Amino acid sequence: MLVAYLPRGTALERVDIPAGTPIPPEAIWFDLVSPSAEEDRALEAVLGLAIPSREEMAEIEPSSRLYVENGGRFMTATLLHGADTDRPSTTPITFILTQSKLVTVRYEEPRPFIRLSQKLTRICPPTITGEGILIDLLDGIIDRAADVLERDSAEIEIISRRIFGHGRARKTPSESYQDIMRGIGRKADLTSKVRESLVSIGRLVLFLANEAEVMKLPKEQRAQVKSMARDCASLTDHATFLANKIQFMLDAVLGLVALDQNNVIKIFSVVAVVLLPPTMIASIYGMNFKHMPELDWTYGYPLALVLMLASAIFPYAFFKWKRWL
Repeated sequence: MLVAYLPRGTALERVDIPAGTPIPPEAIWFDLVSPSAEEDRALEAVLGLAIPSREEMAEIEPSSRLYVENGGRFMTATLLHGADTDRPSTTPITFILTQSKLVTVRYEEPRPFIRLSQKLTRICPPTITGEGILIDLLDGIIDRAADVLERDSAEIEIISRRIFGHGRARKTPSESYQDIMRGIGRKADLTSKVRESLVSIGRLVLFLANEAEVMKLPKEQRAQVKSMARDCASLTDHATFLANKIQFMLDAVLGLVALDQNNVIKIFSVVAVVLLPPTMIASIYGMNFKHMPELDWTYGYPLALVLMLASAIFPYAFFKWKRWL
């Protein structure tokens, strides 16, 4: 799908361009959403630039993501998608600046694109350019990443309280640990994807800052680009902190699981030690020997029972005195 945004006074008009329809050259933003080969070729003919394919967008080396070609600046970043769902993912999105026009190539619907589209179709500066739209998009993307990190941080704190005994009571240790481990896994996955996205956006912003002088960006936009670079660095550090905290929580849960297992093994060991002397005594008096003086005693049987009971109580009392239980 190809969407063009045309300037109409203090707003932009959103126009869907069906396949085979002439593309309005006055548009300042072309948004390609899961484009077909025909749509790619039609836009390439208007702009004189090659639109990267999905396979080319997925390449990870910086030279294939950030470059200048035929007067156009190609910038590809990995953005977070579906952060509010159980299956967050990342998707590559390409931004192309040429002749003060912006071209975006994407295969998902990140929320910042929807918000900016709605905003620009209501109101925008009369002198808006593709560079201005790109900066607004990047600003919205960074704000979205910050919101996700804030929510992620709050949920990680809840999991931390459950691990260290300040949360709600659990039904059984095994059920609680399973839930906690799943929660930690989800938070680790989301945090790693947010950090990957922020690192990618940070590189793009630095590339844009280095090209600002050549592009002759206004002073206000240059300052905004520098501010976004600082925000990306700060948010990346925070995402790294959360990742380290998640790793600590995982280690803590595994330690608690090991302690619970040790407690169970300790109980079995104590029971085995306590029952060993009575078992030995009972085994001796269960032997079928002909000459066993105790068998002829009147109180031989009660004495054997008392001896077995005493031999069980003594190890237990000794363990308690040593505080091993």
